[in-house]
Amino acid sequence: MSADREMSRAFKVHGRVQGVGFRWWAQHQARRLGLRGIVRNCRDGTVEIALAGRPEVVDEMLVLLREGPPSARVTKLEEQAFPNEVGDGFDIGF
Repeated sequence: MSADREMSRAFKVHGRVQGVGFRWWAQHQARRLGLRGIVRNCRDGTVEIALAGRPEVVDEMLVLLREGPPSARVTKLEEQAFPNEVGDGFDIGF
């Protein structure tokens, strides 16, 4: 895959990821890296995140997601189907 092509991936993040600023942290990291996508809480206590951007940047975000913000404890990233479409920015869904 060429570095100028876009990669899209989506994950369900398991662990202590709600009530710890995870969505805002993820939005900040994704915007800093120039990614498009969305992050939102799920009823089961997980967080869903969809990312789109250059492959090396998506990979960099995945490294960050495995750690999470200081107050979070990520136990697993479960890959999911990518949503049909994401906007031009990176948003927090509710």
